[in-house]
Amino acid sequence: QVPLVESGGGLVQAGGSLRLSCVASLRTFSSYAMGWFRQAPGKEREFVVAISYSGSSTYYADSVKGRFTISRDNAKNTVYLQMNSLRPEDTAVYYCAARPGSIQSTPWEYEYWGQGTQVTVSS
Repeated sequence: QVPLVESGGGLVQAGGSLRLSCVASLRTFSSYAMGWFRQAPGKEREFVVAISYSGSSTYYADSVKGRFTISRDNAKNTVYLQMNSLRPEDTAVYYCAARPGSIQSTPWEYEYWGQGTQVTVSS
């Protein structure tokens, strides 16, 4: 069973919005910090945002601050990424990831990964 499943990606014009969802099949979802990463063609996977297990703490990459918002619903085992004011440079495959414990911004700190959802922003 895939531990994390993302959805909500698609094609949007610059300035538009998308909301990504990530449903986790982890038994103790509420004990995991969750992160969103993205990877554009030919580039390394980069950190976007993370949220603590309780949702009380968040950490954003500078490139998305003020435009993206992460949230989670532990009752639904789901984490969300609301993306507004999208830019062509936001085009990438977006992955959600989970790790026990505190927020981290490096991919290798995360234990579980989804298969990704494509986000394409046209100019």
